[in-house]
Parts: sequence; structure tokens; C-alpha cells
Amino acid sequence: MRTYEMSRRTQKNVGVIGLGIIGSRVAENVRGRGFHVFVWNRTPRPFPNFVGSRSEVAELCDFIQIFVSDDDALLESIDQIKRSLKAHHVVMAHSTVAPHTMREAAEIVQRRGAQFLDAPFTGSKVAAEKGELVYYVSGEAAAFQRARPVLEASSKEIVEVGDKIGQATIVKVATNMITATTVQAAAEALALVHKAGLPPDIFAVAMRGNGSQSATLAMKLPNMISGDFETHFSTKHMLKDVDIASRLARSSGLNFGATEAARDSLRSEAEAGRGDYDYCSLVRIFFPDGIGKTADAETGEEGQQSLAGLDEGTAADSSTEGFESASESTDTLESTGHLAESSTSETTPHEESSDQSTDAHETEEGVAVVATSDSAAIAKSSDGPEPECSAAVGESRIQRELSEEAGTNEYTADEGAGTRKEGSASPPPETEPVAPAGAIGQEILQPRRGLLSRIFGRGFDY
Repeated sequence: MRTYEMSRRTQKNVGVIGLGIIGSRVAENVRGRGFHVFVWNRTPRPFPNFVGSRSEVAELCDFIQIFVSDDDALLESIDQIKRSLKAHHVVMAHSTVAPHTMREAAEIVQRRGAQFLDAPFTGSKVAAEKGELVYYVSGEAAAFQRARPVLEASSKEIVEVGDKIGQATIVKVATNMITATTVQAAAEALALVHKAGLPPDIFAVAMRGNGSQSATLAMKLPNMISGDFETHFSTKHMLKDVDIASRLARSSGLNFGATEAARDSLRSEAEAGRGDYDYCSLVRIFFPDGIGKTADAETGEEGQQSLAGLDEGTAADSSTEGFESASESTDTLESTGHLAESSTSETTPHEESSDQSTDAHETEEGVAVVATSDSAAIAKSSDGPEPECSAAVGESRIQRELSEEAGTNEYTADEGAGTRKEGSASPPPETEPVAPAGAIGQEILQPRRGLLSRIFGRGFDY
């Protein structure tokens, strides 16, 4: 006790009540600035100048900084120190609580003749370690001027909000609304990107130069992606803050949809037993097993189908829709005179399982080819009159090419007349012109690539 009395006579002492993530680091920074610091915590800590009670802190110190978790803890601490308070005391409440709780605490302190500052802060573990917190302060100007050197010892900025207790608390709650909803929006954005089959790192890179980038995202987004939820600001404390915001909104007749969404996600995390994790763990609402593991379990194609709503139907429905889409494309080309051959009536099991989407390739000579897994349609397009369909035209050109390929062509004259080794082709529609018997090809089902390229142009690809 003699040492404590000597400290009182030589320099103003600072007391810190609450040695959590922030309070313990503030105490170190204040001590580093030359103040004598005395501390108390509900759970004893091996900390220099740890005293036996909160009232003892008040007896030894002129300035008292309170870093406790919620409304009840703040009022309890004020009740414990009130009998030791004198006119020389300045009590600074740094907890984020309801405005009416802050005003109630101030009234108790002021009735004892002491001064009170509403002084919540922003900044997490790293900022506290570096002495770079930002304090929002409201209260009497005289009390603030006395306490300013103490606050400066652990901060990079002090924002003077006003002279009424509770005003700084409102600002703090409002800033935490932004922080919580920013992380909630980031979690939703990651879910969207993942469902589209894109890696989350691409989203992180895109955000770096985006106007919506912030210090919060720069710090939290990499942790959300990697699954690093080491506590800088806990889920349970952020949930408490957005609960305050929600209650204030309801009492004012306001609807805070974004805040409510963040609150629901935080509450789900807390109810899952992760209240002590960092609040960015709310990303688990969309990725229960973590983003990395979820990405391994789902392919990008599946993600795209889910995002587009294609997973609502059965596989058979999807197959039928694909076939109907191809049929509609075929009907359209037939109606405009750009389709010369119809699809075959038989497919192999392999063909039935293949992609049924329609591909169109335009060659250098203007020939459009429409191919599905079980059909190939070939037509000639031009700006002039519709081309003739006489046997002489089709036969002379193709026979000339066949003569050059003599001895190597897999197709016989019978195959050229519409016969193939496996199955047979469906007859063409009655409305389509049909080459007379003996002409090469009512239908060529599996033509040689080299032959067709030479007939229809080099751009042809089967």
C-alpha cells in the first residue's frame, strides 16, 4: 500500500477494469506512456499491479477506464466503485451498450460528484496492440480535457461527438451496423461467386480495386475464405451490438433489413456454440464446412446449374428440355429454307447420353451446318435466289470428289444412296426436295472429315 500512496503523490494513476482482448492491450499502452496503471478483472490475471477489487482501483486511481462486455457488467462495475468516487475522478465507459444504460451509469457517477465520459471505441485486437484505437466521446468538455492524455495513450484519433451522454454510443452502434452488414454482404457475395463455379480468390482480387473495398473487408475477407476465425472481435459481442441497433430501430419505427440479416446470421453462429469465434465466422451460414471443403465437394458446373435454377427439375426433365431446344432450332432452320436434311430416327446409347445442344458452324463458303448428337443437317445459304436441288448439281460435285478419293472412301454406292452399316435413316420430310435415285446422298450420316472440308470449305468441323 505504501507503494500505491507514493504513486498517487507523484503522478496521476489510471485504473483499467476488464482485461479482455482490448482492455489488456490498452493497459499496456497506457503504462508505456508513463502512467501508473492498476488493473482488475473478474478472472484473476498475472498482470502487473493487479488489485483485489474494483473499489480498490477507484481508491488508487484518478482516471478509471471500464472495458466490460455488456450493459449488466457496466452497471455492476459502476455500482462496485461508486462508494469510492470523489470529485477528482473521471470515469470513462468504453463498452458498447444501450444509450439508456450509458445514461444510467453516468447519473450514478455524477451523483457522487465525479465526472463521466461516454467513450466507446472502434478497433480490434491489432489496433489495440498498436495503440491505434479510435474513441467516440461525448460528455462534459471539462471532463474530456482532463482525460484526453489518457485516451491519447491508446488511440490514433478521438472523435468529439457532443456534450450529451449517449450520443457517442449512438454513433458507435451505427458504425457497428456498417461493420456487421459489410461482413454479411461479403458472405452472401462469396456464396454467389461459389455457386457460379468461380474460385473465391478471384472475388477477393476483384474487391481490391473496387470502390466498396474497406479496411474491414481487407482484414476479414481473406479470413472468411481461409476459414481463419481467430477472435479479434467476437461473434457474441457483435451480436449484442446489432441487437442494440435492432431494438433502437423498432423503438423509432424503422426497418433495418440489412442489420436484421446480419443479426440472424450472428445469432445462428452463437447458437451453434461459436459465440467466441471472430464474427466473420458468420460466413458458415453459407459454408458450414468452410469455403475450401465446400468447393472441393461441388463442381463449377453444378454450381452454375444451381444458380440458374436448373437443379429444380429431374435429370430426365433436363434431357427432354435439351432435346426440345434442339428440335426448335431445327424447325426454325427448316422454315427459312436453311435445312436440307432431317435427323435420323435411331441413336446409340452413347449418343443418348451425349450433349444434345445444337452447334452451328459457318464455313468460308457460307455453308451452315447444324449438328446434334444424333443428327447432321447441311445447307447452302446465299444472298441470291434459292439454289437448285437437281440431281446433276449434287451428283457432279460430290462424284468429282469421290473420284479423287478412289480406293480410300469408306462409303459404297449403296451407302451413298442412303444405306448405312448400322440402322437406317428416317425418310426426309415430304416438303423437302429429294435427289433422285442414284444421286449421292439423301443423307450422309458419318462423313469423312477431309472429304467434307474439301467440298464445303476448310472451316467445316464435325
